[in-house]
Amino acid sequence: MDKHQEDLILIEKVLRGDESQFRTLVEKHQDYAYTIAYKILNNNQDAEEASQDAFIKAFHALKNFNREAKFTTWFYRIVFNTAVTYKRKQRHDVSDIDNLRDMAGADSAGNLQSDERRKYINEGISQLLPADATVITLFYLKEFSLEEISEITGMKINAIKIKLFRARKRLADRMTRILSTETKSLYG
Repeated sequence: MDKHQEDLILIEKVLRGDESQFRTLVEKHQDYAYTIAYKILNNNQDAEEASQDAFIKAFHALKNFNREAKFTTWFYRIVFNTAVTYKRKQRHDVSDIDNLRDMAGADSAGNLQSDERRKYINEGISQLLPADATVITLFYLKEFSLEEISEITGMKINAIKIKLFRARKRLADRMTRILSTETKSLYG
């Protein structure tokens, strides 16, 4: 049974009155909900609050969920929208990304250790606009399709392609500057 089918079974149980099954949905998706919220908010506490609020919103809207769609796509759109709303309300910007997976091939020299690579990639992504960081994360790190990203963000597929192209370029520019600065500090 795939994850989509597992989610549908849990949703049916919740809708039939076994609300305790929603906890299983939360446990399955909480890390990724947090990651999406963090990409937008760049703050641990705000990301935790936004992801928790998104779960509450999803619980209350579960009866409206179209079971032909993927729960993850529907839910991650709720997370995305909730985090964007939080971002509009906040006036501070804190950068500390700890939950990214390695991005294979991001190191052009090919000799950085995994922790160092993660550090530099996190730093580069943290310097992107929240929407760019989110699209990069959804496509490359979470391997969502363009269609799924469109459903989550509400953007058209062509706009996502353009945003991905530009975000990759911005990330490459940031990485070049970060690695150049790091190299100069080592040898300068």
